[in-house]
Amino acid sequence: MRILVAEDDPSLAEGIAAYLRPLGHAVEVARNGADADAMLTQERFDLLLVDVGLPKMDGFEVVRRLRARSEATPTIMVTARDTLDDRIHGLDTGADDYLVKPFELAELAARIRAVVRRGQTAGAMRLVLGPLALDIESRRATLNDNPLELTAREWAVLEVLLKRLDKVVPKEHILQAISTRDDDLTLNAL
Repeated sequence: MRILVAEDDPSLAEGIAAYLRPLGHAVEVARNGADADAMLTQERFDLLLVDVGLPKMDGFEVVRRLRARSEATPTIMVTARDTLDDRIHGLDTGADDYLVKPFELAELAARIRAVVRRGQTAGAMRLVLGPLALDIESRRATLNDNPLELTAREWAVLEVLLKRLDKVVPKEHILQAISTRDDDLTLNAL
């Protein structure tokens, strides 16, 4: 998945990104709400992790604007604000989940899986094209019922192509799905 982490604490943002990347996710980081909002307007993300207390625009407003654009991007608010009113406000604003700091990274990963699972239909959890099958939840791929060992980028390419079987997928869209802004990939690398 392509994940946007909107977090102004550099060590926390990089810690989350470092944990999620080996799990096969492409992670981008926005340090303030205005940047997060701009990135969400210009690019496609599969998930948003957003801190409520962001500078320039708080996380509540980032999510409100996302939902006002009719975007269904799964969203988890990650914040130190733990009052009942804050949690209710976050969920009512459009967040799919609300996680209070401090938290364990394994719990964050489980909540990501749960939020994404809720947003998908049962049929979308398994993508099939002839003898090729991808089980999105377990991240297992098979060809003729034999397991395939795929790198994170190979998985991402297959997933983006199988999710759009009836459409032409531009190189730019594939490149966006498999990389971050810091990656030095070109269209020719595909």
